[in-house]
Amino acid sequence: MYQIFYEKKIFKELDKIPDHDVKKIKEVFKGLSENPFPSGTKKISGKDNLYRLQQGDYRILYSPNTKDKQIHIHLVKNRKDSYKNL
Repeated sequence: MYQIFYEKKIFKELDKIPDHDVKKIKEVFKGLSENPFPSGTKKISGKDNLYRLQQGDYRILYSPNTKDKQIHIHLVKNRKDSYKNL
């Protein structure tokens, strides 16, 4: 199992998302703890060790550390805003 770490801003971002979408996003987080590279995972080009997953209209940006069995969740945003300021 991988240990999940969240940026502080993740919780503020989740507060802005409808509850039914938050539930699905939390299921993705749980799935990442078991498999850091599930189907549909894509590497962000030009960034070292940064990946993204889709969940509906939302994007989850994270970086896995397979050596230490850790995953750092950096961003959860609507797809239209998720790649700004990377």
